[in-house]
Amino acid sequence: MGQIVDAGDSDFDVVTKSAEWVLVDFWAPWCGPCKAIAPVLNSIAEERDITIAKVNVDNHPAVSGRFGVRGIPYLLLFRNGEPIDNQTGALPKAGMDDWLNRHMN
Repeated sequence: MGQIVDAGDSDFDVVTKSAEWVLVDFWAPWCGPCKAIAPVLNSIAEERDITIAKVNVDNHPAVSGRFGVRGIPYLLLFRNGEPIDNQTGALPKAGMDDWLNRHMN
């Protein structure tokens, strides 16, 4: 159903030009909680009509700064290219589903 893509400073228009739901995952390879939610995000991409855009904060500081990312994982939900809500920290699958259901249903 959904897909997972890499996004960054030069190609963030995959998010801002999309009319669909996009969940941006600001992460870093050294971040334990970021690694912990990766399987959850994979499940969400398989179950929902959503694009998950992964932004490595170490490699793409401009996008991270633009959205004021101060802690990771930082999840930012977009619809029609506009930010709808955000979540800092790792959520279990049930918590992630609850958060997304509040906006997507």
